[in-house]
Amino acid sequence: MKFIGKFDPLKNEIVEIMDKNGKIINESLMPKISDKELIEAYKLMNLSRRQDDFQNKAQRQGRLLSFLSSTGQEASEIGFTLPLIKGKDWFVSGYRNNAAWLTVGMPMKNIMLYWMGNEYGGRSPEGVNSLPPNIIIGSQYSQATGIAFAEKYKKTGGVAVTTTGDGGMSEGETYEAMNFAKLHELPVIFICENNKWAISTPYKKSTKSLNIAVKGIASGVPSIKVDGNDFLAVYAVASEAIEYARKGNGPVFIECDTYRLGAHSSSDNPLIYRPQNEFDEALTKDPLIRLKQYLINKKSWDDKKQEKLDNEQDTFIRSEFDWAEANKDYPIEDIFDYQFAKKTPDLEKQYKEAKAFFEAHPEAKGGHH
Repeated sequence: MKFIGKFDPLKNEIVEIMDKNGKIINESLMPKISDKELIEAYKLMNLSRRQDDFQNKAQRQGRLLSFLSSTGQEASEIGFTLPLIKGKDWFVSGYRNNAAWLTVGMPMKNIMLYWMGNEYGGRSPEGVNSLPPNIIIGSQYSQATGIAFAEKYKKTGGVAVTTTGDGGMSEGETYEAMNFAKLHELPVIFICENNKWAISTPYKKSTKSLNIAVKGIASGVPSIKVDGNDFLAVYAVASEAIEYARKGNGPVFIECDTYRLGAHSSSDNPLIYRPQNEFDEALTKDPLIRLKQYLINKKSWDDKKQEKLDNEQDTFIRSEFDWAEANKDYPIEDIFDYQFAKKTPDLEKQYKEAKAFFEAHPEAKGGHH
């Protein structure tokens, strides 16, 4: 193994393969990945970035209820989901995982439908083992652990991957999940996308730990820190970790050291709390630009290909959005009918109030949430 047990988070060691200029600095750590696969990964990163931009604008127009973007975290999300085996492994997300959802096979129109307030958008197509977006911070660690427990019990060879941000590492549930997973040696990979901000709380005010990776050590989980803006590094570490867990060795905890280039959400203004010089520095490490430069250096990419890709992806994004916007409505009953086997008196009262409101205000019907 190149990574697990070799890079010590207690010494603050970090896995890096490619520098911010797209140059390989650790050739011996290079993963087995073809140029074709690298280009496909870059296309996914580019697609997620352009979708983020489109949806932020659509939200400002009142056409999405809310939105949390993956901008700046694409290398991490695609890096740790690309090694998963579709139909066999599982992805258990938080709410900021657009790039990862695209990678595991969630249709873009479903993602858009979800942000329009239609919960059916969280449904995965047949063969895509991805749970709906999870809003409750940290609880996805427990869900992934439960899935991994079932996969081990059924002897399927399936692995679960889950992720949270640095804010999620302040939740007790993340530690409970890691402890249980290690106790039973479950095939689950815990990811922390340390993007430096939990809404407006900076990383330095959330923990005194040397780094996030050390937080797995107390429960006995092999832990490792990786440059989250380096696609090659994340892909290499995640690939090894997934196979390590698949072979029955138990869980692994990975810290992806990255940065949230966008706002926390569409209702947030980071200009109020985020230092401009910190943001400017983060821009120089943009994972999208880094991988693009690497491909250009290899003569695998150029401006003509980029222009063609942008135009194709923009057309596709617009098409998916048009479909979602035309299908965003769903019966008001769905909000109330699936809480309990039979609606409680309070739910019945709320349902009647909501039904009366939407009958009186049909213009407010779209995007029930």
